[in-house]
Amino acid sequence: MNMEERIQRINELYHKSQSDTGLSEAEKEEQKSLRAEYIASVKANLRGQLNNVNIQETDGSVTNLGKKYGKNK
Repeated sequence: MNMEERIQRINELYHKSQSDTGLSEAEKEEQKSLRAEYIASVKANLRGQLNNVNIQETDGSVTNLGKKYGKNK
C-alpha cells in the first residue's frame, strides 16, 4: 500500500468514525496503525530534508546540518 492509498484509507476511517455507525475495534487498530506509519514517514522525510540543508556562516564557511546535528547523533 503506497502513501496515497494509506492517506485515503485514514480519511475513510475518519469519516466512518464520525458517522452513526462508528468504528469496530479492528478498524480502530487499523486507523491507529496507519496514522503511526504516516507520522513516521513524515518525520523521516523531514529529517532527510533537514540533513541536506547547508548554512553559510558569517565567516563564509558552509555548515551541513546533517553532519553537525543529525546523522552523527
